[in-house]
Amino acid sequence: MTWKDIRRNFPHQWLLLEALDAYSEQGKRTVKQLAVISTFHDSIVAMKAYAKLHHEAPVRELYVFHTDREQLDIHERRWLGIRGQQ
Repeated sequence: MTWKDIRRNFPHQWLLLEALDAYSEQGKRTVKQLAVISTFHDSIVAMKAYAKLHHEAPVRELYVFHTDREQLDIHERRWLGIRGQQ
């Protein structure tokens, strides 16, 4: 679903979402299609569900957003770190 469709079908809710079709451009993530994983009335519960699912499947592109937000404004984060060598 598009964000517009999701907002119409799930008004005033916190959602755990998965990006199905997305791309990056100039440091911003554009998500064209999303799947609704779960709905919540509380942001803390939504973030706990996100953390659990992210731990189980770290390669999935997951987000938590409230549907009162008109636009998705997702900025990419560049993680710099040191990886252990074997």
